[in-house]
Amino acid sequence: MPEHSEHIVSPKIYLTIFLALILGTGLTTWAAFRNFGPFNIVIALAIATAKATLVVLFFMHARYGERRTRLVIVCALFWLAIMLALTLSDYQTRQPRMSRLISRAAYYAA
Repeated sequence: MPEHSEHIVSPKIYLTIFLALILGTGLTTWAAFRNFGPFNIVIALAIATAKATLVVLFFMHARYGERRTRLVIVCALFWLAIMLALTLSDYQTRQPRMSRLISRAAYYAA
C-alpha cells in the first residue's frame, strides 16, 4: 500500500504570501481613500480577487492539490459567475423607484 504524502510548503513561501496579503491590505486601504470615479469598485474587486487567489492557492493548498480539488474550485467559480450574471441581469431590468424622502421635482431634476 503506497504511503500518502502531502506537499510540504516552505515557511519562506508562507512568509512571502503573508507579506503580499499585508501589502494588498495596505493597497486596499490606500485605494479606499482615493477617488477613482467609476473605477473605485473595479480597483477594489481586483485587489480582493488577487488576495483571495493567494489564499486559495497557498493557504488552502489548491496549488498542490489533486485534479479533483481544482475541478471543484473551477466549478465553484463557474457557479459564482452564473449567480452574478443572473443578479446583474435582474438588477438592470428594474425601474428606478421614487423615494418618499425627496420630492418628485428633485428626483427628476437629477
